[in-house]
Amino acid sequence: MAGILYIISAPSGSGKSTLVNELRSIVPSLDFSISYTTRPPRGSEQHGREYYFISRPEFERMIAEDQFLEYAEVFGNYYGTACRFLEDAKRSGKDLLLDIDVQGAQQVRSKVPDAVSIFVMPPDRGTLEGRLRKRGQTEKMDPKVIERRLENAQKEIVNYNKYGYILVNKTLDKAVHELEAIVLSERTRRSGKSVAAEDIELARIAENCLLASSHEKVQPVLESFKIAAARTNL
Repeated sequence: MAGILYIISAPSGSGKSTLVNELRSIVPSLDFSISYTTRPPRGSEQHGREYYFISRPEFERMIAEDQFLEYAEVFGNYYGTACRFLEDAKRSGKDLLLDIDVQGAQQVRSKVPDAVSIFVMPPDRGTLEGRLRKRGQTEKMDPKVIERRLENAQKEIVNYNKYGYILVNKTLDKAVHELEAIVLSERTRRSGKSVAAEDIELARIAENCLLASSHEKVQPVLESFKIAAARTNL
């Protein structure tokens, strides 16, 4: 069944981009939506590769013409996913992966209720802070930006229980395997075909990543961010 929409969200520094790149290298027929943004390119970023870099007036024109599946303003810049990417994927017999934030994911779920949603968490706050500070040194980032991203991470993690699947990215290889299992298992389930012997293990791994099965692995993450369990309906 082509045209499955996969949403993946995570706080900045959780390793989401690396996971997505690894997934795309091992799973066939999976298109990736490149977002539009009004922020300027960083480092070696190129138009049409990491993002489509456009002006604010041009972005607002696209909003007015209802060209976005979702969009949001983050840290003073617009980011958005054009509707055409999902339409193009369906026409070419492929599925589509969206790398979007919590705000954008909520918009997409309202428009595409059967989308598969995946939330990626860091193993704990200390690990996330270390990753962000390391990136900050490389990109010469203002320390205030790092602090703001840590605060934003806490706000995003509170929303994890709105997602169907949860990954805690403690070990990259394991997280990649779990992400692959989710994508392939959803394809099998939606195809209506019986699960082949070789797919049983993938189905088991995916099932263990379901929100309902994730209490044990999520609780330490919440505690490290001082997020009360009651706020997340655990």
